[in-house]
Amino acid sequence: MPPLTKSLFDKAHSFIYMYSEKPFQLSSGKMSHHYFNCKKITLHPEFLYLAVQAICEELIPENNIPIPEAIGGLTLGADPLAYGISLYYYQKNIRCFPCIVRKEIKHYGTQKQIEGEIDSISEVIVLDDVITTGGSTLKAVDAFRKAGKNVRYAICLVDREEGGKENLLKENIELYSLWKKTDFIKNLNDNK
Repeated sequence: MPPLTKSLFDKAHSFIYMYSEKPFQLSSGKMSHHYFNCKKITLHPEFLYLAVQAICEELIPENNIPIPEAIGGLTLGADPLAYGISLYYYQKNIRCFPCIVRKEIKHYGTQKQIEGEIDSISEVIVLDDVITTGGSTLKAVDAFRKAGKNVRYAICLVDREEGGKENLLKENIELYSLWKKTDFIKNLNDNK
């Protein structure tokens, strides 16, 4: 694990990961003994800052992902990451707009599904905090593509390794994550 990614993992893994004999129901509808609450990272200033650093200074360059013109995904999981990453690049005089994809098109006002400055951009990197099957991420991809934007990459904090990467690949999208579920299981087993 790269140093910033490992530093955040060491500080936050016990806050965001829980194993239970009684399975949890996930937003995908699946049941799992492994639960991840990455809002404990994205809604915590120190952890969000470290996550943004790990994404921008390690994950993006180490995987040769182009610096995004715009970045975002389905609200709420992607929002803090999109703001943080766009601010990170803004401080380096690099334009990267945050985008929010509503779960449903609003039926009043401008009736937009995507909020953000996307008219002048051609490509978006899609974000999520946790990816299981990729369903939420694919909703965001669909909205961006309907708006005429190219989507080739997705980034998340945790890949639950339950089909999301494969489902995104079927849509020609490469998924990159800071961690995988197996990182947490290994850490749990190492500490027993």
